[in-house]
Amino acid sequence: MSTSIPWAMVTTVPTPQTEADASIIYPSSDGEPVAETFVHLYAMLVTIEVLTQYLQGQQATVLGNQFMYYAQGFPKLRVAPDVMVVFGVEPGGRDNYKIWEEGEVPSVIFEMTSQGTRSKDEVFKKTLYAQLGVQEYWLFDPKAEWLDPALQGYRLQNGPEESYYEPIIDGISEQLQLRLVNEGQLIGFYRQDNDERLLIPSELAVALKQEALAKQQAERRAEEERQRANTAEQAQLETQEKLERLQAKLQEMGVDPDDISG
Repeated sequence: MSTSIPWAMVTTVPTPQTEADASIIYPSSDGEPVAETFVHLYAMLVTIEVLTQYLQGQQATVLGNQFMYYAQGFPKLRVAPDVMVVFGVEPGGRDNYKIWEEGEVPSVIFEMTSQGTRSKDEVFKKTLYAQLGVQEYWLFDPKAEWLDPALQGYRLQNGPEESYYEPIIDGISEQLQLRLVNEGQLIGFYRQDNDERLLIPSELAVALKQEALAKQQAERRAEEERQRANTAEQAQLETQEKLERLQAKLQEMGVDPDDISG
């Protein structure tokens, strides 16, 4: 998706909507391809799904390749981040994202970069996101075309005159509380508390299937154990009944069961 951005028009302050604003159309698509290649598309979709699962239950949303409008009344002032994470908003998808309506700027943005988008990602978007106040900006080159290393993160710093990005050396996303790792054509996400790796959709499906199978096996073992316990209890009752009948018969014959020794 293409865009033209005069820096002076950048604004993140919600403003009242006028009657004229209500008639302005903010498109949700421009007909351009979602991603440059399948590799880029796959990296984007997996990142969206992994982070969506991770943030489930929180007041946050994860959006991908959707127009983000940042200047009310100017529909041409827009950008389409490959993946953006926004905190403090209602979960779920949107056709597009208007900063002045939502009242929140994305905290983290990912761009699945390539040789063809290099200049825009490295200069144009990097400058824009810093001006908007995006706290973290991550560039990922899934085909390793130009970035070395292929995953690079930047954290926003507030200077005396303007905000700017500094490289993230340790791979830690403070906003997401995750450690990010280049894993070939995908970004690996690891929890900071236990270093557990967040599963990608295919892995999650296998894990859920294994969990369901393990649950079925545990339930079956528990049922077999209950049946064995019931069988043992029934056998014990039958033995006790036979003993009581024998004792009663001996007493009828005038024999004291206590006098009988082995």
